Amino acid sequence: MKQGTTIITLDNGYHLWTNTQGEGDIHLLALHGGPGGNHEYWEDTAQQLKKQGLNVQVHMYDQLGSWYSDQPDYSDPKIAEKYLTYDYYLEEVEEVRQKLGLDNFYLIGQSWGGALVQMYAAKYGQHLKGAIISSMVDNIDEYVTHINQVREEALPADAVAYMKKQEAANNYDDPQYQKYVDVLNDGYVDRKKPAAISHLIPTMSRPVYGAFQGDNEFVITGKLKEWMFEPHLKEIKVPTLLTFGEHETMPITTAKRMAKEIPHARLVTTPEGGHHHMIDNAPVYYDHLATFIRDVESDNFND
Repeated sequence: MKQGTTIITLDNGYHLWTNTQGEGDIHLLALHGGPGGNHEYWEDTAQQLKKQGLNVQVHMYDQLGSWYSDQPDYSDPKIAEKYLTYDYYLEEVEEVRQKLGLDNFYLIGQSWGGALVQMYAAKYGQHLKGAIISSMVDNIDEYVTHINQVREEALPADAVAYMKKQEAANNYDDPQYQKYVDVLNDGYVDRKKPAAISHLIPTMSRPVYGAFQGDNEFVITGKLKEWMFEPHLKEIKVPTLLTFGEHETMPITTAKRMAKEIPHARLVTTPEGGHHHMIDNAPVYYDHLATFIRDVESDNFND
């Protein structure tokens, strides 16, 4: 399969940026988070797996509305209603799979991408060898409870009260509020900030992120506040790896429950890892991923 960048045209006429790295007969399709983020923390995945002695072709893409892909005019209510939905992004994964010619492959998703992995594995699991859910829960209420505990532990009481006051007033642009968000991001989302993925301008698609999440990782005002996939976990029949950072926004207690409810699941955690633990502690993260793939390939996977 061709390495490097390929622009694919969706049946709806929009274009997505895709990129393939690495060699070998094992294929891994990587889904980014956000929603509205981009592929960049997956850029070295093929290299990281090769360090672990595993040759894998890694395919990544920016979802519709994100960085290198087409960005619809979401200010048009008809466009927003059609494309800013769970169903659209789920079916986009399947169309990308088809247009890249993938089958019998692994699917990994980070955060929002992990929600897409859950939905895809339940609906289209016949195409998968294995699923990797990276830092995403099945029940948003448990996330909200945990994230409020994180905030109360990380910040002084007056800072938490100030944040809640601004949130109640829908005043997310407040400079002091955003400073507190930065402190929380530094501790629980991006604990390690390599220069290679820093940008002179923001790359997050705010229309997409705002529609699903809200202003930041520590408050949910968008469609994700209704996220509840727990009743469908039993529909995920493929070998599944749950990987969470030990110092992140997502509750590991929920991950432990998910590992019991998904029929064939294994949970691993990354020390010193925040929400983006593939960057914070890459050697451990990719050792876990390589071990999972090897076990599935050799029919030695056990949960």
